[in-house]
Formats: sequence, C-alpha cells, structure tokens
Amino acid sequence: EWVDTDSVIEARHGPIIDIFSSSGEEAFRDMERSLAVELAGRDGLVISTGGRMMLDEDTAALLGADSRVFCLTAEVGEIMRRVVDQDEPVRPLLADPRPVERIEQLLAERESAYLRFEQVATDGRSAAEVAADIVARVTGTQRPSEATQ
Repeated sequence: EWVDTDSVIEARHGPIIDIFSSSGEEAFRDMERSLAVELAGRDGLVISTGGRMMLDEDTAALLGADSRVFCLTAEVGEIMRRVVDQDEPVRPLLADPRPVERIEQLLAERESAYLRFEQVATDGRSAAEVAADIVARVTGTQRPSEATQ
C-alpha cells in the first residue's frame, strides 16, 4: 500500500499552504509526527513524505526502523519544474520571490541529513523508471552499473 503523507494531512486538515498560514509550520510538523506514529504501526507500506519529514529525528526513527529509506534526488531546475511551475498553490517554504535560491538554500541546509539515506536520482526519469530502480535495489536484482544512478 502506498501512502503519501502530504495527501493524508491535506485530506484531514486542508491544504498545506492554509495550515502554514493559519496555524504555522510547527503545527504542520506536529501533524507529520502524529501521522508517523500512526504509520509506524503498520507493515508493508510504501510511504512518500515531504522533503522535511524524515529530517525530524523522532519521525525518522519511527518510519526508518526496520525499513529501507530512499531519498529521491533532483537537480534544482528539475525541482523548480516539478514544484513551482504547477497550477497548484506554491509550497509554503518556496513562497519566496527567488524560488531557485530558496531551493538551493534548502538543499544545502538538508544535504547532510539527506545523505543518511540511500540516494535515487530522478532527473530525466519517469516515475515508473524510478520505481523500477527502487524495486531492483530492494530485491537485489540491480546490476552494478545501475547503482550509481
């Protein structure tokens, strides 16, 4: 079963941008932690989190225990195309007059924490290709030349 934590939070509490504006970022982070506690008690899940959720030590311990965690990576330009140039509301942490610089700043701040997890490059790859890469890693069927992607 696949669970997207941002989608679950939005279904329960409304749009993330509204949560940030009405209750603040810390309230949103509390929602993430509560959801992590709920999901940690379940087996056989594929959990998609937001970019900051697994940087919380308690959340990472809950969701990372006895699990395999992958960090999906992309270059700044690709991130811009995916999260800023959409018809959806701007993500709260990217509501900045210079979103490219903000993305660079967030990546730099989070780099050491992201590197704790196995990296999976997503630039120029379809969701199916990325999923197949992860399945190959999990099942041990990945060829050595694929390990550097």
